[in-house]
Amino acid sequence: MNSGIFDDQPHWYAVRTKPKEENRADYNLRSLQVQTFAPKLKQRRTSGSGDGYTIKPLFPPYIFAHFNALSQLHKVNYTRGVQKVVSFAGCPISISDEVINLIREKADDDGFVCLYEELKPGDKVRINSGPLQSLVGVFQRNLSDKERVEILLNTISYQSHLVVDREMVEKIH
Repeated sequence: MNSGIFDDQPHWYAVRTKPKEENRADYNLRSLQVQTFAPKLKQRRTSGSGDGYTIKPLFPPYIFAHFNALSQLHKVNYTRGVQKVVSFAGCPISISDEVINLIREKADDDGFVCLYEELKPGDKVRINSGPLQSLVGVFQRNLSDKERVEILLNTISYQSHLVVDREMVEKIH
């Protein structure tokens, strides 16, 4: 992150949006020809009516925008949905391209960020939450809904297949 003197080059900046207005700010900035990146998460709905997913921002209430602060800062700050560009002592703080690219590498073709490392059959995994926390097993397969996995547990003279939520499992290296 850099702050200080504005230069005449576009950089990435964190933009704080008004509460729950990430999509509005993203849309309005893009309509002003400002490149944006608004990473999102797709999470399985755990309560409410029926099965499904909720889509949430990865960093609520922030999105990223790539622009020339010298000529466009005022316009970005006063875009509908935007609260302000993250700044220190009145100077916007730029974010390196490497940080943005690192987050983009974790995103799929639809723009959703995958927080989990890809598992392959035979990978050793540990359950990291719930009543079976700390048990170690072997990853068998993803189930059809992609949010649940099957693992093989080996405990004292007992072997069992177990189906758990993907978020409860981490790969052991």
